[in-house]
Amino acid sequence: MLARYQVATCNESTGGSGVRATERKPSAGAGIVKSMTSPIDLQATFIPNDGEFHRVKLALEIAIDEVVNEPGCIRYELTEATEEKLVLTEQWASEEDLAKHSKGIAVQDLNESLSALLAEPVKVERI
Repeated sequence: MLARYQVATCNESTGGSGVRATERKPSAGAGIVKSMTSPIDLQATFIPNDGEFHRVKLALEIAIDEVVNEPGCIRYELTEATEEKLVLTEQWASEEDLAKHSKGIAVQDLNESLSALLAEPVKVERI
């Protein structure tokens, strides 16, 4: 069952395109060369303890509100939510942005909030 609870548009300097272009000075007779990076797509799956679905969902919604403003965030939304599992889909502009997010206060707060609410560790996969 796929249910969308929050569509998050992240604050990204690329205008949400997820592609960053950096210009280099052209050499004589050359055009502008642009270096492109591919966005990083992730899916995090949360399995709540029996009876804890609503508390897990609330913790994720609070985190979403914070994370969407982080640099490099292209997408951060809850794409599936059932009593058995919740799935958070993420997209980051670069590895550097993802690394900063992973060490950030929003993730720390979320992990603390979920510490006693999950039946198993969060499963994070690149998609």
